[in-house]
Parts: sequence; structure tokens; C-alpha cells
Amino acid sequence: MLESLLALGGLVLLRDSVEWEGRSLLKALIKKSALCGEQVHILGCEVSEEEFREGFDSNINSRLVYHDLFRDPLNWSKTGEALPGGPLEALRALCRRTDPGPVTIALDSLSWLLLHLPCTTLCQTLHALSHQDSCHGDSSPGEQVHVLGLLHEELHGPGPLGALSSLAQTEVTLSGVMGQASAHILYRRPQQRPTHQTDPTTHLTFNLHLSKKEREAKDSLTLPFQFSSEKQQALLRPGLSQATSHIFYEPDAYDDLDQEDPDDDLDV
Repeated sequence: MLESLLALGGLVLLRDSVEWEGRSLLKALIKKSALCGEQVHILGCEVSEEEFREGFDSNINSRLVYHDLFRDPLNWSKTGEALPGGPLEALRALCRRTDPGPVTIALDSLSWLLLHLPCTTLCQTLHALSHQDSCHGDSSPGEQVHVLGLLHEELHGPGPLGALSSLAQTEVTLSGVMGQASAHILYRRPQQRPTHQTDPTTHLTFNLHLSKKEREAKDSLTLPFQFSSEKQQALLRPGLSQATSHIFYEPDAYDDLDQEDPDDDLDV
């Protein structure tokens, strides 16, 4: 199962709860990445570095680069051990990494980061983290970036959960029944960007363009509703053969024609 979770790259979202914790799965994925020869960066926020490294042997620990936000996240002690710039600058530093080869970035946890950063800022940074391979122009498996994010879903509303879920390439929801743990895994296919634009009119069964001869015939055609100069001259200068019109009316027997009162039949 661990190989399939790391196969696609991008953001792997681990959603746990109070009853079913997900840090053990996070550490198992970190161990798998280290055994595959990847360098692993860990942004630790909720537990100490010593507690997080427990259970790893010296070979695994030597491949882990731990960025400690647990001890002094806001640099209140002024000892110089805290990360300069806080959690946001720590994430941006991971985005600017120049290490060659594949890398895994583990965030423990996204819930802690959501409490200290705006959701939009965190989502933008996660997108930059998980798309470093495509930004460098190489999306080969050997250069993939895996971002593992632990999320305590009971602490957040539907808005942040939906935003983070839409960014995830792989989403794992931990649950269980009768003390038996289970994992619901959702894989999303990576979106392929078109490399070139195609003409949508190339395979049509009819022609959308006019030839030169057709365009000339179209321009020379006078439509019936157009008031052309020929029509104007015909109206202003009637021909000699055109006769003057007259109206002949023969009164009916019941017509009451009174020139002095033509409206007499209206009773007004």
C-alpha cells in the first residue's frame, strides 16, 4: 500500500481523527521514502524532534532533515534556534530547495499550519511545493516531489477541508470498526496540460470561410431592405410613362353624405 501512495507524487493528504491517529502512517511513508534513497524534509510542529525520530534507525535518521517549529515556533526565546520568518518562511524555503533528485516533504501537521496561516496562503504554498517538478520542466519519476500532509479533520470546517482535498493527488481517510483500523484511499489522476493548440474548425463537414469569388459576389449583392441609390433616383424622378392616379367613388344608397356635417351619422 505504501508504494501506491507514493506512486503519483504531488500532495498525499492523510486525514485522521482523535480515535484513529495518522502520525504512524506518516512515519511509515517517511521510512519508505528514505529507504528508496530519497532525501526527506520534515516540518515538525506538534511533537519534538526527539519524539518524532523515535522508531527510526540511524540509517533512516541520517536521511531526515528536520525543521523544528515545535520548540519555539514564534522565536519568543530569542535563542537563534527558531526558524527565521516562522512557519510561512519555512515553507517558502522548502519551495526554494535546490537539492537534485527526488525528495519527500512531510508536514506534521497541516492542522497546526492552518491555525497559524490563512487557508489561502497555505493552499498556494502547498501547490508550489507539490508542483516543483513540473516547474523545473522535468516530471520524470526520478525527479518527483512527494508532499505528505497530516490533517486532523475534526478540527476544521468544510471550507478548509474541501480546499486541501482539491489540492491532493492522493487522499487517505483513516477510520475503523470494532477496533480494526481501515483506510479509504482516493486517487486523482494528474491533469494534463495541452502542449499545443489545435484549430477546432479543421475537421468540420462544412466550410466556414469564403473564397475570393464568393466574397466578391456577397459584397456586390443588394439586399431588399437596403435603400440603394437606384431606388432613391426612381422615387425622386418618376418616368414619363408613369400616369397620375385618380380615385373614383360611387356613393351607396345608404350613404348619408352631408358636406356641412360629415359626422352626422356618429351622433356626436
